Amino acid sequence: MYLRRLVKTPAAIRLSCVLVSMQACRNPDNSVAILCSCILAGLLKFRQQRACPEILYLCLLIKIPTPILQSCVYVSLQACQNVDCSVAFQCFYSPPGKELSEILKMVLGLFFAAISFFYSIVKSIYNFFFGKVHINSTDFDEGWFGRGPRPKGYSADTKTIRPFRIHISDDVLTDLRDRLEKARYEPPLEGANFSYGFNSNYLQSVVKYWKTEYDWRKHEEQLNKYPHFKTQIEGIDVHFVHVKPTLPEGSQLQVLPILISHGWPGCFYEFYKMIPLLTTPRPDQDFVFEVVCPSIPGYGFSESPQQKGFNATAAARIFRNLMDRLGHTRFYVQGGDWGSFISTILSKHYPQRILGIHVNMLSAMPKSWDLVKAVLVAYFPSLVPPAEYKGFYPFLQRLKMILAESGYFHLQSTKPDTIGCALADSPVGLAAYILEKFSTWTDKENQTSLDGNLTKKFTLDELLTIIMIYWVNNNFTASARFYKENIGNTTPEKIPLRVPSGIAFFPNDILMIPRWLLSRSVINLVSYNVMPRGGHFAAFEEPQLMADDIWNFVSLVQKKNLNY
Repeated sequence: MYLRRLVKTPAAIRLSCVLVSMQACRNPDNSVAILCSCILAGLLKFRQQRACPEILYLCLLIKIPTPILQSCVYVSLQACQNVDCSVAFQCFYSPPGKELSEILKMVLGLFFAAISFFYSIVKSIYNFFFGKVHINSTDFDEGWFGRGPRPKGYSADTKTIRPFRIHISDDVLTDLRDRLEKARYEPPLEGANFSYGFNSNYLQSVVKYWKTEYDWRKHEEQLNKYPHFKTQIEGIDVHFVHVKPTLPEGSQLQVLPILISHGWPGCFYEFYKMIPLLTTPRPDQDFVFEVVCPSIPGYGFSESPQQKGFNATAAARIFRNLMDRLGHTRFYVQGGDWGSFISTILSKHYPQRILGIHVNMLSAMPKSWDLVKAVLVAYFPSLVPPAEYKGFYPFLQRLKMILAESGYFHLQSTKPDTIGCALADSPVGLAAYILEKFSTWTDKENQTSLDGNLTKKFTLDELLTIIMIYWVNNNFTASARFYKENIGNTTPEKIPLRVPSGIAFFPNDILMIPRWLLSRSVINLVSYNVMPRGGHFAAFEEPQLMADDIWNFVSLVQKKNLNY
């Protein structure tokens, strides 16, 4: 493989080299000669049958006996006219000269096989971390995710923004009550609490509350307190909440649009407590926010994609088009979980449109020497602030936690429709599957509690409203497919983030990249703050902390004119 990089040996010859080197262990009669002929054939082919130093160096390196060397040169010249090396194979069924020992042939075969394997591994690692980034230009093209083929004249007739009001039919609610009544449970292990997943004893009490005390109509009205809209983009209806600030007459406050994106297993409702904290003017600031909070297609009240390929890049493109329709040519973006990934894609693909990005879970690939820093900090923790060290180390302990909490990720990234079939039919199963995340991802220590400390940061009404949004729209499967569609979509992570950036590090989140690992991934880091508390669902858990950090970040950007 080293020689291949040096002289660009044809692919057919490289393949023959690998195959013959493997054969060398079993065929001591002629495999070494054939291997040498293949390599020399490639060298001579590249050099147009002229002698070259690489051939002599190779011969000296592996000490090929003179008789075999002479035969190799002869057959290599013949093989130059036959790139698939068939001549070489035929001519060396009866190699002349003294045979090499069986041990030497075995070592030689293993040597070339090992070099080939090692080179492939090194090349893959290098390309993964340092390879050139090639942006697919089709990512910017308008797609189609509606049912059936794209209709003619589609683009001209679908830019209308329609008011939308949430109202679920009585039939859906009656069916839900019937299913809750028929639920069955398997007893948990003694002392398991939440360490095996959602505790079925506590689940029964949640379902009882759901049946007897939870009032959907009441929460439906609460959901409708903010203006909702829908518009069709790329063949699917996109739902969004749009809240403008209420300004006193004659106010000179600058109104800044901000696009807020959710993740899984959340939805737009996660931001309901934070929205008024952003749209209400603050006496110490000369600006206020206009909030646009869309549902990712396949989540909330957005229509589910009907075609394959709807990933975060497509979601970012659709959200950009949404902001275009609202008249916002430049805007801020904020997100966590998938919302963070979508926000970073917006910032990297359309930097001229983004005033700044604020995230509470960054998706970025550490670059080059940042990895060396990670190793050094592992042995010298005093090099970084204790809070940042705790969020990333001890690395093996952190990795163990990630593996323990990522089973859902593997399932949804491979067979989302399988788990979707089960949860589309069972509201109790849906609640257990989703609410378990609101326990463990808020604080991993909640696994030791009988009730998962679910109501420590949330109310059952809030949690069941999120479950209801998934249930009444029957789109859990679509939300799970988003994982499968994004597997392999790593190109955005390799592109440096150059727009003004703010990061809020909530200590109980599953994983957060420390500031000192972002020197080449985030070029224009304006603020990086470690929060005193909070986990994965930051805006839902700690709306005030999140809102304060957004205000602080945007204030810094505006004052420094970093976006102009």
